Amino acid sequence: MKMGAREIETLFTRSDGSYVFARWGRPIAPVVFGVDDATLSVVKGALEAVVALAGHALAEADAELGSNLLVFFFSNWAELPEVPGMDHLLPDLEPLVARLQKVDANQYRFFRFDEQGAIKACFVFLRMDAALRDQPARTVALSQMVHAVLLWSDTAFQERSALATAGDTTILRPDIADLIRAAYDPVMPVAAQDSSHAMRLAARVVAQ
Repeated sequence: MKMGAREIETLFTRSDGSYVFARWGRPIAPVVFGVDDATLSVVKGALEAVVALAGHALAEADAELGSNLLVFFFSNWAELPEVPGMDHLLPDLEPLVARLQKVDANQYRFFRFDEQGAIKACFVFLRMDAALRDQPARTVALSQMVHAVLLWSDTAFQERSALATAGDTTILRPDIADLIRAAYDPVMPVAAQDSSHAMRLAARVVAQ
């Protein structure tokens, strides 16, 4: 079933009521830390699939940042302040770590944006607790890449995952796939803060 404007609007409406949309404005140059070669291959495969779906591009390096999608796997939030240079990547690192520990979070994403409001960098942090370890690597990787390809609402996918199952395989929900393709339509803006943007997205979803 095609997603309507109201449902799309919900996915980009934050808990404070503001509508905020952004997509990548430059090729994505990824780097992954804290995994073995097998898991690295799974993460990169998931990213390649999502980027191809969006009709976007990957790159070996970003001219400004080197790598602009950084994915960190680790076991404890207390490890973050020990990583050299992490305090330059994440503002207010110590208070952030304290908040994440307090709510027992197992993931966190931080985005940076260019002058047009497009995503220019994304930092993904995954604390591999029991809930994440129990999931297949492909499921974790695909979920994280979907979350990184657009600036979704902070409440998006709380009630329903962006993923689905087809037999024994984890796949991206078809309606979310349609939405990602529509969001990367070249005629659409790279960023928006007006909910009328959701109606434009819905029109392109229907046209697919």
